[in-house]
Amino acid sequence: MIGTTSTLPLRRGTVTPPPDAAVVLGALAAAVVAVDESGLIRFANGAAEQLFSSSAAYLCGQPITEFLPPDCPILSLIAQARDNSLSVAEHGVALDTPRTGHRIVTVQVAHISEMPGCVVVSLVEQSMALKIGAQLNSRNAARSVTAMAAILAHEIKNPLSGIRGAAQLLEQNACEDDRILTRLICDEADRIVALVDRMDVFTDKPGVERGAVNIHRVLEHVRRIAQAGFGRNVRIVEAYDPSLPSVLGDRDQLVQVFLNLVKNAAEAVPPDGGEIVIATAYQHGIRLAVPGSDSRRHLPLMVTIQDNGPGIPDDIRPHLFDAFVTTKTSGTGLGLALVAKIIGDHGGIVEFDSQPRKTVFRVLLPMVQNGDDS
Repeated sequence: MIGTTSTLPLRRGTVTPPPDAAVVLGALAAAVVAVDESGLIRFANGAAEQLFSSSAAYLCGQPITEFLPPDCPILSLIAQARDNSLSVAEHGVALDTPRTGHRIVTVQVAHISEMPGCVVVSLVEQSMALKIGAQLNSRNAARSVTAMAAILAHEIKNPLSGIRGAAQLLEQNACEDDRILTRLICDEADRIVALVDRMDVFTDKPGVERGAVNIHRVLEHVRRIAQAGFGRNVRIVEAYDPSLPSVLGDRDQLVQVFLNLVKNAAEAVPPDGGEIVIATAYQHGIRLAVPGSDSRRHLPLMVTIQDNGPGIPDDIRPHLFDAFVTTKTSGTGLGLALVAKIIGDHGGIVEFDSQPRKTVFRVLLPMVQNGDDS
């Protein structure tokens, strides 16, 4: 038992029984572990099990150094709190181990006065705030692209049509050298029109009906397309949760999203030993406010696309979902902007983590609730 509890009066004549501390701590989203004077873990809640990819039964009795590298700042914070009998905290601590992966956490360590030499460690991942920020950035990027698409469609295509027509008239009476120039005008006008037509996918089209979609059928369809074409030389690994409920969405749009993500991954992996991992999972705790209402949407369905490419350059990461941002010499930079728009329209989140040989895109989506059309 960590700490003490007391009975609290509910109303006159009745009391509530004292809650079990392990049950209370188990309900927290923060990872909590208790470490004794010998550096052994004596308690771990459910979030700690997920963080360290180990059961509480395995964690308890193991030294904390088994799960943290020797130079990890968390160990020095534990020592500081134990030696001085105080509480310490540090923000922005990098936690990078094979079990946890690369994470940025806020660490709080407090000594337990009832248990000399023991401390309780709380680890809160900062990715939650980053997810919300990424969601807002993605929505803003989508809005800017939508507005730009409307301007392009209405303000550019019509003048281009006049320019092309004028060039064709000049071509009729032009000499051979001048015809090369008029043909260049026509070709460039056609190229710009084609780009504007591609931008049409970003315009707000009403009437898109969403229903129950089996996300695994969508991903299997994407995998078949990839292995028949651009990903024929890439090893594609599937790690699906078969119990996943249906996604509330549009099948064709979701195919387009994951086809873009898998294609980007296939183009990023090395020619030899390239690997893409497509995984699905169910997770609790992610809720976002629905714009224009007081309700909140639960986003428990997670799809991840992971590749072993070189990673995303640091300078473009803050703008990765903006239109025309790309690392490809022949790319247009519209693929991830489209992904951001479609996922935003679905009420979901798209985020990424990137380091050499491990880039992961995560898409969080809502599931079908009772009363949703299917």
